[in-house]
Amino acid sequence: MQRRDCDAAARGNLSDRQFAAWQIGLDSFPASLLTSTLVEVLYHELHRIDNGAFADMNEKMTIAVVYGSARQGRFCDTVVNWALTELWAESGFRVTLIDPLELKGTGEDTALNAAALETKIAEADAFIVVTPEYNHGYPAPLKELIDSCYEPWHAKPVGFISYGGVSGGLRAVEQLRQVFAELHTVTIRDTVSFANVWAQFDAAGNPFKAAEAKAGLIVMLRRLKWWARALKAARTENAYSGVAA
Repeated sequence: MQRRDCDAAARGNLSDRQFAAWQIGLDSFPASLLTSTLVEVLYHELHRIDNGAFADMNEKMTIAVVYGSARQGRFCDTVVNWALTELWAESGFRVTLIDPLELKGTGEDTALNAAALETKIAEADAFIVVTPEYNHGYPAPLKELIDSCYEPWHAKPVGFISYGGVSGGLRAVEQLRQVFAELHTVTIRDTVSFANVWAQFDAAGNPFKAAEAKAGLIVMLRRLKWWARALKAARTENAYSGVAA
């Protein structure tokens, strides 16, 4: 992740005191170690601070942003960083990140850390999958991630942000809808799509058509939150695993 992207995402959603602590925290790490996990941990620890006390996060829903690509030099980071700047400005939920690159070891053939991944999926109330389209489909690491567990996905909503060439990743999304149906999720009709994505963002990672992109994201996000609230209440009242037992 780029430091400027991290600062931009945090600036709009932290108090002056929190943002100062944010900058001190990031300054203590070399740029090469600035991973999505580190940024997530620092952000949430600072965001919990309320006049020196820790705020109660139990009332907030958790939305997990899922990285769909694990390629080196992936464009997924640019798209996720843009989405985070908008997500962190919304209230009523906390954001966590699920990144296949950071859930694997250092070896090329190392498997995902299934236990850590299952915990993250189980803790989330909703998901936003950010996926590219490779050869008319979605990436293999994303399928591995999705297939890592079963019941923790149940009765939760999933939204999509896609990117790619002429199709904007929509063919990948349509295939993913079939996969997530098998996992008893609810997929959100509205999506955000970037066609010819390499021409859609400036050097700083901002969309050239920022207002249009944000408007699409807000529609998808608010419907995702509606489903997340409704399904969380339903799961609390009656465990989904016992509905058809």
